[in-house]
Amino acid sequence: MLMATLALATLGLILGGGLGVAARKFAVTDENPLIKEIEALMPGSQCGQCGFPGCSAAASALVEGSAEVTCCPPGGVGLAEKLAALLGVTLDAGQMSAPLLARIDAAQCTGCTRCYRACPTDAIVGANGQIHSVLANACTGCGKCLAACPEDCIAMAVQQPTLDTWRWAKPQAA
Repeated sequence: MLMATLALATLGLILGGGLGVAARKFAVTDENPLIKEIEALMPGSQCGQCGFPGCSAAASALVEGSAEVTCCPPGGVGLAEKLAALLGVTLDAGQMSAPLLARIDAAQCTGCTRCYRACPTDAIVGANGQIHSVLANACTGCGKCLAACPEDCIAMAVQQPTLDTWRWAKPQAA
């Protein structure tokens, strides 16, 4: 019985090691490493505001050149600057829209819970029959909660600038 157990354990180790070596030797690496690097920079909320189904698709489009570096509103100007430097393109931050945040009117909110079910980043907190509120640090401004709210108590408002998002306006020539 002991010999059979040792034989099976040895066979398992040899075959497992062989599979590990084969996986490294015959690995298919078609993906550009730049795509992974750009995807790591992106917010990862998969909100779709850029027009792509997720951050990985947006990163692929950025590498291919079919998307602008300013395509990600949740990332803001900071992300656009990093992407422009990484891809070696010029940045025209003037074409970026201001980041939006969801705001809930407490007087109209009935606590139906549809908005926080629709939120991809869990930025809305509340309970059934209770007033909901938005966590500003988690909200990406995707607007999915706006479409889900039957009471129309959610509005998208321009995010107030913080030290991270504020940019000095470029001086205009006289």
